[in-house]
Amino acid sequence: MTFSISARCPDTGTMGIAISSSSPAVAARCSHARAGAGVVASQNITDPSLGSRGLDLLAQGLGADAALAALFKDYPTADWRQIVILDRTGKAALHSGRETLGVHAAATGRDCAAAGNLLANTNVPAAMVSAFEAAQGGLGDRLIAAMEAGHQAGGEAGPVHSAGLYMVREVSWPIADLRIDWIEDDPIHALKTLWHLYKPQLEDYVTRALDPTAAPSYGVPGDE
Repeated sequence: MTFSISARCPDTGTMGIAISSSSPAVAARCSHARAGAGVVASQNITDPSLGSRGLDLLAQGLGADAALAALFKDYPTADWRQIVILDRTGKAALHSGRETLGVHAAATGRDCAAAGNLLANTNVPAAMVSAFEAAQGGLGDRLIAAMEAGHQAGGEAGPVHSAGLYMVREVSWPIADLRIDWIEDDPIHALKTLWHLYKPQLEDYVTRALDPTAAPSYGVPGDE
């Protein structure tokens, strides 16, 4: 009941994931990324611990394929999990267990990988990858474009209600962690609107954290 795209920008080192689902607060459970390590999408019948464990393995220097193999070593419920691992080089490893729900598919592209379950059709991930590769702008813009393309290609078989965008770079916290945890209609459009609000302020938030003396004004009453 989820579709997502994980990706990296080789120019800036930014990595991230965008995701949507019919379930509430999908990004809180399924989206995992760490600067200098990679991205893990833990989907289907979700085990969020696979996200943090996968990032630990990537941080140790394992590539995507080796990290996936290590993640499922002595792990008895792999058949119920759908996993995408994208390492710091942009290489992807994919897993859709035998118990993955409904129509499911995955696709890889240049510096990206997409996957979904309970999809309207198997073309959704490929459409997301194609849109990401063709899109202009920064990583956030391209991830949003891929989500829109996935939705237009059919998306989930039923209506989606939550969406998220999570990105990391050179700092120890996410430079963007935007969530639409529940909305009746079109969470991907709501996420795009939120991203367009947040995007012009992203670098200011990083600057405020790293060097408060260089912090720009907040532009709110009382901050003159």
